[in-house]
Amino acid sequence: MSNIYLGYNFTIEPKELGSEILIAELGEKPFESFIETDLGIVAYIQKELWNEAVLEDIYILTSPEFTITYKIEEIDQVNWNEEWEKNFEPIDVDGKCHVRAPFHPKTDAAIDIIIEPKMSFGTGHHETTHMMIQHLLEIDVVGMKTLDMGCGTAILAILAEMKGAQPIDAIDIDNWCYLNSIENTERNHCHQITVYEGDAALLKDKHYDLIIANINRNILLNDMQTYVDCLNKCGTLLLSGFYNEDISFIDACCTDKGLTYVKKFERNNWVSLKYVN
Repeated sequence: MSNIYLGYNFTIEPKELGSEILIAELGEKPFESFIETDLGIVAYIQKELWNEAVLEDIYILTSPEFTITYKIEEIDQVNWNEEWEKNFEPIDVDGKCHVRAPFHPKTDAAIDIIIEPKMSFGTGHHETTHMMIQHLLEIDVVGMKTLDMGCGTAILAILAEMKGAQPIDAIDIDNWCYLNSIENTERNHCHQITVYEGDAALLKDKHYDLIIANINRNILLNDMQTYVDCLNKCGTLLLSGFYNEDISFIDACCTDKGLTYVKKFERNNWVSLKYVN
């Protein structure tokens, strides 16, 4: 690859939600790849596709809810595998599940998941994904009709299939996530997962034994009734994507709709909750 790239190194506060929104907006531009950093993200664009107005209508950059600064550097011949290898270490969840990129060596973990991160979150490194994996490792999902809502890389759908869930719907509103999820399901030889591009409107007349929703507080609250309507009797709902201080809002919403709280995982102030119908 001989193209010259520009790397936009964004510092974002608050980082997690801001990074997701910024990536979604930049994904509508000619930016080709994103790397997560300790402070935000680096976004790459070919120099020949760049223009001075490339960030002009990126809404989040002017939002008072976020503080975002950036620096630009010129990079020749970006080696994406090398960039990912520098930024994504394999992870181990409770000694049972190993999540790695294709360039990482296989271990003897009982469950081995290969994720090509590309432009999508969901490599297992984020606290919310880690906790959702913990929930899934504890549940007997064999034969459960499953929904992975806001699937990102489809890592949770892939884990569910590896543990025996079927059939599985994986849905994400972002086109990059949709494409990346298809690639990752194929890479992990999954045959029970169908990936869709869209939002909760796709769930009309659908029913599931297990619903996994790792998104953010506002979307969860907005779509909770749809999830409850889709959840079979005695079905399980796994939620994450929010902080400890958000629990009261999420719990009130769930219990008001007839769900029963079962368990919580907490990791660096992020939480994941389990409910049953």
